[in-house]
Amino acid sequence: MEKIVSAQNSRIKNIQKLSAKSKERKTQGLFVIEGAREISLALSGSYRFDSVFYCPELFAETGYPEVLQSIHPKIIYEVSAAVFEKIAYREGSDGILAIAKSKDHRLSSLNLPENPFIIVLESVEKPGNSGAILRTADAAGVDALIVCDPLTDVYNPNTIRSGLGCIFTVPVAVSENAETLSFLKNKGIRIFAAELQASQWYQDTDFRGPAAIVMGTEAEGLSPFWLKNADARIKIPMRGKIDSLNVSVATAVITFEAMRQRGF
Repeated sequence: MEKIVSAQNSRIKNIQKLSAKSKERKTQGLFVIEGAREISLALSGSYRFDSVFYCPELFAETGYPEVLQSIHPKIIYEVSAAVFEKIAYREGSDGILAIAKSKDHRLSSLNLPENPFIIVLESVEKPGNSGAILRTADAAGVDALIVCDPLTDVYNPNTIRSGLGCIFTVPVAVSENAETLSFLKNKGIRIFAAELQASQWYQDTDFRGPAAIVMGTEAEGLSPFWLKNADARIKIPMRGKIDSLNVSVATAVITFEAMRQRGF
C-alpha cells in the first residue's frame, strides 16, 4: 500500500480540485466522498471507486471499520494526519475519503413504481438545502428526486455531507424544466406547485395518486413555468410574522403529509 506524506502529491492536489470546483467534477466524472458511513452507502448503491485515502490514526475511531474490507487494496492509499487535514472538508472526520465515479442521472434512468411520489426541485443553489431534502426523501421513502436547472451539482461535497450520504440511497435525476414536465405528464403524474400565494392548503390536497411536488428557492420561489403548468398550486399555513419556511422544511412538511395520506 502506497503511503502519501506530502500535500504536494498530485493525487492530493486533485482531491482539492474536485472538492472545490464543480467544473472539475463534471470534466473528470469524479467526485469526493468523506466519511466511512457515506462510503458504505455509496458501495451499497453500486458506485465505483477510483481511489480511497485513509489516515490510520483517525480511522481507528470510526464506527464503520469494515468499510475498508469492501474496497480493493490496490486503490487504497495511506496518508499522514497532516496530509488528511489538507483534504478533509468536515470537522470530526473519521479519517477516510474516497474518489468515486459519477453516475448517469438522466430521467430515463428512474425506475418508478405504479403509484409514485416525486419531489422536484427547481434551481437549487444551496448544497445544504439539497442535502437536507435528500434526507427527507430517504426518510419518507420518496420514489425519486428530480433536480431541474440546478445552480449547484448533486455531487457537491456539502450536499453529500448535509445529506448524510442520502444521494446514494435516493433515486435522483437531473434535468431541464421542460423535459421534466414532459416526463411527468407522459407518466400521468399530477403536479403540485408550492406557492405562497396559492389558495389551496397542502393538507386539503389529495396526494394518494401519482404525484409530484415542485419546490422553488426561498428567494425567488418557483418560476412562472411551473406555476403555469402545475395541476394545482398549494401552500402551507403561515401564522407568524415571517411568511416563508426554509425550502427543506417546507418540502418535509408536504412530503410527510403525502406519506400520511398514503398510509406509510
